[in-house]
Amino acid sequence: MRSREIEIMAPAGSWESLQAALQGGANSIYFGIEQLNMRARSSNNFTLEDLVEIATLCKEKNVKSYITLNTIIYDHDLNLMKKIVNTAKESGITAIIASDQAVISYASSIKMEVHISTQCNVTNLETVRFYSHFADVVVLSRELSLLQVKEITKGIEKEQIKGPKGNLIEIEIFAHGALCVAVSGKCYMSLHTANSSANRGACTQNCRKTYTVKDKETGHEFDIDNEYIMSPKDLCTIGFMDQVLDAGVTVLKLEGRGRAPEYVKTTTSCYREAADAYLDGKYSQEKVKGWMSRLETVYNRGFWDGYYLGQQLGEWAGVSGSKSTKKKIFVSKTARFYPKLGVAEFDLVTGTLKKGDTILITGKITGVFETTVDEIHLDRTLVAEVKKGERFSLKLSEAVRAGDRLYKVIDSEFA
Repeated sequence: MRSREIEIMAPAGSWESLQAALQGGANSIYFGIEQLNMRARSSNNFTLEDLVEIATLCKEKNVKSYITLNTIIYDHDLNLMKKIVNTAKESGITAIIASDQAVISYASSIKMEVHISTQCNVTNLETVRFYSHFADVVVLSRELSLLQVKEITKGIEKEQIKGPKGNLIEIEIFAHGALCVAVSGKCYMSLHTANSSANRGACTQNCRKTYTVKDKETGHEFDIDNEYIMSPKDLCTIGFMDQVLDAGVTVLKLEGRGRAPEYVKTTTSCYREAADAYLDGKYSQEKVKGWMSRLETVYNRGFWDGYYLGQQLGEWAGVSGSKSTKKKIFVSKTARFYPKLGVAEFDLVTGTLKKGDTILITGKITGVFETTVDEIHLDRTLVAEVKKGERFSLKLSEAVRAGDRLYKVIDSEFA
């Protein structure tokens, strides 16, 4: 039944998250380089020296690689911007995601594939037609309804609007992750209050804080039922994935370069499974329940549909942090792994670890590995529990590496 392909595009804010995206079944990954991207402050961005390794790793897995070079660009940024684009092309990176015309024009001039960022606020077919001279993929504005999205994809098909590669323009939308109150992410609150521009990747997240509203004339302060009146819940489209794909969307972007690798692996695998189920004619609300349950275990501010189904008012998070049903507690780093035995040694630096505990191990090459503790060995003796300061060993079904971080996963207050 697979007459089309659906691209699941996953965030890579670190080496661990990059591996997690690959483990989760991503078709493409996106990441930032140096400071010229919209997560310059909130994620561990890669360097120019990393590009060859990233491109090679992705090609081995048949996964596309995209650099987000989507901030506004000043004159003093032009040399760095060109260096990034040139190095990306030389290294074999698939495409550049851009919003500033300087980046779009330069990347296009050297035949580097360009994708138009949501920061360009594309909301109609004529704008798609304009950018088709430069780009093969267009990310639509987050504020559109699916009816509006479908009108654009139908127009592309009817008028045969093609990009530089000669293929019909592909439409990408944000499918999952954090939203902000600004139109397609263009916000000036952080700049005004902290001289730190969100449009330069340095958002201080004013909208995620609590505020008191005060009448200056009387001095009266007003209570607000929801204290987080500018902090939207996270977007989640998995519950109406069929409608999204029926609208002609071919690329689903998962937000989260500032989030942990287990978030990346879980969201990627859920959306990969949902897209595959749709293509195989097996998508159902019963399966949606299972995916939602898994998505709730990793970082989220609660979920809502965004504006895709025509809602006119936002839904607010109600908390400053995560509503995930699970949380992780760091307990150790891997001291050594014995591949022939499949055994890893750890030094417990805090707390306790017991048989039956759920653990999470993350690392640059390991990515994300989650399992249940079946056996704990202390001084070659089988024990039920180990405590802070003790060196112990676990038998694992997958390889880990020295320096990998070990976490204990427990229920959170929202479970």
